[in-house]
Amino acid sequence: MNANTKLDYGETGLSVDLECLDITLLSPKFLPGLPDEEKAFQDSAANPIGTGPLITIVDADETVAIVIPDITRALPNERLLNWVFKELAHVPRENFKIISGTGTHRENTPEEWIYMVGETIYREYRCINHNGFDKGSLISAGTSPFGYDVYFNREYADADRRIIMGFIEPHFMAGFSGGYKAVFPGVTGVDTIMKYHSSENIGHPGSTWGNLDDNPTQENVRAGGSLIPVDFLVNITLNNKREITGFFLGHPIEAHNAGCIFCKDTAMIPCEDAFDIVVTSNSGYPLDQNLYQTVKGMSAASQIVKKDGLIISASRCNDGFPDHGEFKSFLFENESAQAMLDKICSPEFELMDQWQVQLLAIILIKARVGLYSELSDDDVRKAHLEPIDDIRSVIDSEIHRLGRTASIAFLPEGPMTIPYLNN
Repeated sequence: MNANTKLDYGETGLSVDLECLDITLLSPKFLPGLPDEEKAFQDSAANPIGTGPLITIVDADETVAIVIPDITRALPNERLLNWVFKELAHVPRENFKIISGTGTHRENTPEEWIYMVGETIYREYRCINHNGFDKGSLISAGTSPFGYDVYFNREYADADRRIIMGFIEPHFMAGFSGGYKAVFPGVTGVDTIMKYHSSENIGHPGSTWGNLDDNPTQENVRAGGSLIPVDFLVNITLNNKREITGFFLGHPIEAHNAGCIFCKDTAMIPCEDAFDIVVTSNSGYPLDQNLYQTVKGMSAASQIVKKDGLIISASRCNDGFPDHGEFKSFLFENESAQAMLDKICSPEFELMDQWQVQLLAIILIKARVGLYSELSDDDVRKAHLEPIDDIRSVIDSEIHRLGRTASIAFLPEGPMTIPYLNN
């Protein structure tokens, strides 16, 4: 291994001095990008999984809602949208509306929209920020089989046809991203999101990385997302260069399942033993913009850290915690991880962002977590984490504290790699 190895951090990366350390490097299998992405898309759109060809799905007089992720997801929206528009060239431009599935996240700024879809698309097509807090913009889709009311974005529900887009990677609650997650929770109301993010679902052992079987989080996603028909799924997989390695187009469950099988084989890595120290990133920009998203990289590391071990997370957090939502205040107002967990799991408790706090609390009960970021040291401590300004010195201090050679794992791409104990 090179003496200096880079962690994905922001848009430039972060070099870490690993000289004279015995490190286990954990990265996903590298797959080269497809040699002709547009041709591969065209082939997949003409021969999708479980549906007819994309060109046959939409009539010329029908309106089409296309749902894309928000700014925290690194989907190559501009390329995908232009390919979709070419396939549906018989549909007038004004019949399309592009909806950003923000869930409970803040709205995208105009500058972020241009980054996401390109200036031409942003200027020439209707681009809509979903707002799950605005009840006037929502419409009832009925009741989930799990017993709660489901509300969707009205613009999404009112379209004649619906296409949803995303990329598939292991997910710390739903097993894998992609599929119906684009719309559930992407374009649902906050009350609906609260119900499916219950402490029971999040705390269930099946709600974990790389698992679709008996996963109540994924089951809620699929049950709720299908209450309004999705006509076509556009899912992809990416390598660490953000190149497309696979297309999974068609039926929202059949195509998603195929993509998850492909993803699990490349992104999940078995480990024989747990580690004293696990160094991770949060996959760099755009996923490492805030602490809320950074829990994902910490969760990946927690899968293989020893009890009372040390997780070192490098995540820029240039957008703060963020300040919207209840994540920051919940962390600050409680004295310990156990206190947060006890509150969340108490009967009738319900608060925005409790699911992310719950997952962070579970990690903190298992291990100590140090954070290298742009957050102030005081704020990091208030979040029950240890501020770090030099990763190598923290590693050396932990080795000295243990008084022996420490086992160290290094996840340069953070939650793009999901390790698990092979026992």
